[in-house]
Amino acid sequence: MKYKFIGIEGNIGAGKTTLATLLAEEFKGQLILEAFEDNPYLPKFYEDNSKYALQLEMSFLIERYQQLTRIFSEPNIFSNFTVTDYMLQKCLLFSKVNLNKQEYKLYKHFFDQIYKKLPKPEIIFYLHADTDQLLRNIRKRGREYEQNMSRIYLNRLEKMYFEFFKQNPNYKYVIIDVNGVDWISNVFAYRQLLKLFDKDYNVGMNFVRLEQEELLHMT
Repeated sequence: MKYKFIGIEGNIGAGKTTLATLLAEEFKGQLILEAFEDNPYLPKFYEDNSKYALQLEMSFLIERYQQLTRIFSEPNIFSNFTVTDYMLQKCLLFSKVNLNKQEYKLYKHFFDQIYKKLPKPEIIFYLHADTDQLLRNIRKRGREYEQNMSRIYLNRLEKMYFEFFKQNPNYKYVIIDVNGVDWISNVFAYRQLLKLFDKDYNVGMNFVRLEQEELLHMT
C-alpha cells in the first residue's frame, strides 16, 4: 500500500463502509468506521429534519473528534496503514445542507477549532454512483429510517461534495465511477479497484472509470 492514511468517501449508499472494511482486511490495516448506527438523533432527523438537524450534526462532530483523537493518540504497532470510511470535512458538507444559516455559522466555528487538531488522510477516494444506484443500495441494506430517502437530498449532497473538491484544489481526490459495476461480488472488478489504491495521483480531482468484465457461463 502506497499510502499510510486514506479516506473513502461517497454519497449515502455508495459503499464506503464496505470498501473501507475490505481494504483494511486486504492490506492488514487499521480500520476507522463512522459510528452512526448508535446515534439516537439519526432516525429522528429523518422524521423531522428541521427539528433535529443541529443535534444530529453536533453529535456526529463530537463523536468523530473523540474517535480520531482516541485512535491516533495510541500508535498502532501492528500496522502502518489506516483507512476510514469518512473525511472529517463531510461534517461541513452535511451541515451546510441540513442547517439554516445561523446554525451553520455556529457549527462551523466549532468545526474549525476541532479540525486543525486532527490528522488528515493523505488522499480521498470518492465512490461515485448515480441516484438510481444509490437508492437501490439503500433499499437493499434495509435501514428503515432511510427508506424514504429523497432523490433531491442525495443530489444536493453529491453537488456539495464536488463543490468542495473544486474549492479545495490543493488536495488529492480520486473520483471512482462505479456505476453499473458490482465490485463487491465480481472478482475482476474488485481486483481492478484494488489497483487504484497503489498509484500516484495529481493534486486536485482525478477521474477513474471502473469497468466490469462480463462473466461467461458455459451451457
